[in-house]
Amino acid sequence: MSYRGRHSRRRTPLLTAVAGAIVVALVAGGVWLLRASPTPGPTLSLPQRSDSSSGSALGSAASATPDANPSGAPSSEPPRPPSDTLRMKLMQTIGGPISPKSVAASGTGLVFAQNMMYNDTITVYDAWGHLQKTISDAVRLSDFGFERYPDVVRGSPVEAAFSPDERYAYVSNYSMYGPGFPSPGHDSCSPADGHDRSFLFRVSVATLKIDDVIQVGSVPKVVATTPDGKYILNSNWCSYDLSISRTKTDEEIERIPIGPYPRGIAVDAASRYAYVAVMGSTRIARIDLRTFKVSWLENIGSGPRALVLSPDGRYLYVTLNSSYAVAKVDLRTGEVVGQASVGVEPRSMVIAPDGRSLYLVNYGADTAMKIRTKDMVLLQTVPTGTDPIGITYEPTRDRIWISNYTGSIMIFNDAEPPAGAP
Repeated sequence: MSYRGRHSRRRTPLLTAVAGAIVVALVAGGVWLLRASPTPGPTLSLPQRSDSSSGSALGSAASATPDANPSGAPSSEPPRPPSDTLRMKLMQTIGGPISPKSVAASGTGLVFAQNMMYNDTITVYDAWGHLQKTISDAVRLSDFGFERYPDVVRGSPVEAAFSPDERYAYVSNYSMYGPGFPSPGHDSCSPADGHDRSFLFRVSVATLKIDDVIQVGSVPKVVATTPDGKYILNSNWCSYDLSISRTKTDEEIERIPIGPYPRGIAVDAASRYAYVAVMGSTRIARIDLRTFKVSWLENIGSGPRALVLSPDGRYLYVTLNSSYAVAKVDLRTGEVVGQASVGVEPRSMVIAPDGRSLYLVNYGADTAMKIRTKDMVLLQTVPTGTDPIGITYEPTRDRIWISNYTGSIMIFNDAEPPAGAP
């Protein structure tokens, strides 16, 4: 059966496959806004919405609390309090024909939502949640040098990451669909299944158009760029490996075997090491980006999925999808030094710029949580829409964006806590 018509909301086959892989491992050892979008601050120049944008009714913005547009004048606000003294408050919900698997914020006030094969789009918003453009995932790969694919095919956008200079967004596609792609990906898979290789799209932030593609492995998931701007990394779910592509040529230069179901990626500030979560195991791969050799952080917990590094690079935080927890790993020793129990199926996670707080979504519990990193104490739980799966921190407004797979994006502010809050 075609994956397009088969992908279930809870993806039971995936959970079964991941659980099986863990056992084996353990045994072995709104409404379209007609006014022009404002420019959020003097340093940001957002592309104007054009008539060529598809999806004329995207982005229904039903605000829980109206979010006023600023004048664009330099802010005279005092420095923000430490993030762990604040609490999340829902400001706005964006709807429309979207199915956001993930949301990714640039440092310049744009947020990309990847809508998989259910809508075949990437929707781009400004920092206030106003739709800027809907980018179709239809491409003719031969236009980018892949002559064996002369027909128009479609992708299925999963995740995105921005280049350090904010000029490009790199978007992974679960699979390509159309002529030349006879074996699209699947949630339960292995390299022996021979699923088609897929592609990353490079999207120009200036034009909001796909301007290049990179062929990678089977069912690429998380994408990351190295802070030095040299490499694009992506985890390949079905080929059990990590692709390393060079930004200068937009070509994959290395494929590193990782193991069953690689997913989350974090890269240190020096661009020396990349960490990759192996979701079908209990460990994290550490790749030396100078030699491409792999070492391991062992016994981290069941089903590691999302990874974030502390700003100082000392700690790695890991969502454990199978054991409903978040682990804190000291990278000097490789040991788990803290853990917080969270909701059912914790998925994506992001860290506050000051490093004091983690924000994460619980896919199976329809909640989001905020955790204090110092002692891994749970600070707050808030309800979300159905199937929250993606999360990002939008830095120009200090907002937390959460994507609900079933068709909405929620924007939260970190506000002053109520009296008596922990």
